[in-house]
Amino acid sequence: MKKFLLLVTIAIALPLAAMAQNTPPRPIPTPPRGLPTPAAPTLGANSYILVDFNSGDVLVESNPDMRVEPASITKVMTSYVVFSELTSGNISLKDTVTVSEIAWRTGGSRTFIEPSMQPTIEELIKGMVIQSGNDASVALAEHLAGTEEAFAGLMNHYAVQLGMTNSHFINSTGLPHENHFTTARDVAILSAALIQDFPNFYRWYSEKEYSFNNIRQHNRNNLLWRDPAVDGLKTGHTEAAGYCLAASAKRDGMRLISVVLGSGSESSRVNESQSLLNYGFRFFETIQLYKSGQELAQGKVWKGEAEQIRLGITDELFVTIPRGRYDDLDAQVEMRPELIAPIVEGEEVGQISIRLEDAEITSRGLVALEGVAEAGFFGRTWDGMSMWFGSLFGGDDGDD
Repeated sequence: MKKFLLLVTIAIALPLAAMAQNTPPRPIPTPPRGLPTPAAPTLGANSYILVDFNSGDVLVESNPDMRVEPASITKVMTSYVVFSELTSGNISLKDTVTVSEIAWRTGGSRTFIEPSMQPTIEELIKGMVIQSGNDASVALAEHLAGTEEAFAGLMNHYAVQLGMTNSHFINSTGLPHENHFTTARDVAILSAALIQDFPNFYRWYSEKEYSFNNIRQHNRNNLLWRDPAVDGLKTGHTEAAGYCLAASAKRDGMRLISVVLGSGSESSRVNESQSLLNYGFRFFETIQLYKSGQELAQGKVWKGEAEQIRLGITDELFVTIPRGRYDDLDAQVEMRPELIAPIVEGEEVGQISIRLEDAEITSRGLVALEGVAEAGFFGRTWDGMSMWFGSLFGGDDGDD
């Protein structure tokens, strides 16, 4: 197989806004150029992770793949399933739900629904998301799947689809069970998917209180009061799980997701989550380098109806780097030695690599942004002869 040949080193495009957002709560100073990024904070929680939402880069991690009980963070997956059903049109926010005795008697945190009531889907979602109501979670699960056990099957189905390889769900609430577990990394994956897939529903995670059945309860995520950049997600606590918090915040166009599992107290999970978020925002920045479908290079096409083809990437490309290091980025494009028609739109023909100093920080497949059909007989013959003469006098990179 012929090796990829280096085609060109291209300049990084001017940074695009990663995401539009409101004015940040406070300016984030850029460290002096050349100042090393300090070590990440060490937390007392059993496992934790800090991830950038747009690039997917992990900035801090400790035991991120250790299986633990998620407690009420489970409800993030419950809401993901419910939001999926809403988006597909299988249910609507105004649908009413018959509350079973099983749901009514569910212990732990409650929304205080009763069998005599007919709450709407929206009321139950708010009870689950804002009040962390176990009874609301079970009522939603039974309404969607008939039983909570069947609903757990849907949860596990979506977990597989999202790539949550170390998670398994038994119930919709997070009440303890030996076969009910997840990891910090999987919770971060789920949190990012929820924010990405259901932005209109995600806003409920930022609401600080909700009243149902004449009972007002506050959101247990105390970061919502401490940091105005925080807009979610979910707390959890059982004796076995410890104190847990999945949080997300957005400052100056940069969104981070932190997951702290097995912290020692309610206050420590808040302080530890805040430490992770502050560290990420202070010492890193996320930049959108290229848009989906943006032309990054052109390639010579042989035996085709067109002589040149535009090349780019299929998805937006974000990178998360230490603050002040944008000018040190370098982009390199590699392509096949020869591009021979026909070439189909979307066909991968090379790779773009983004490097910071000597280290590759990310890479993407370079694809054809348009198709090139095969030329007629004379065109193919002429290019074939040109390629043959070129191989005689231009050398060969060899097979390997």
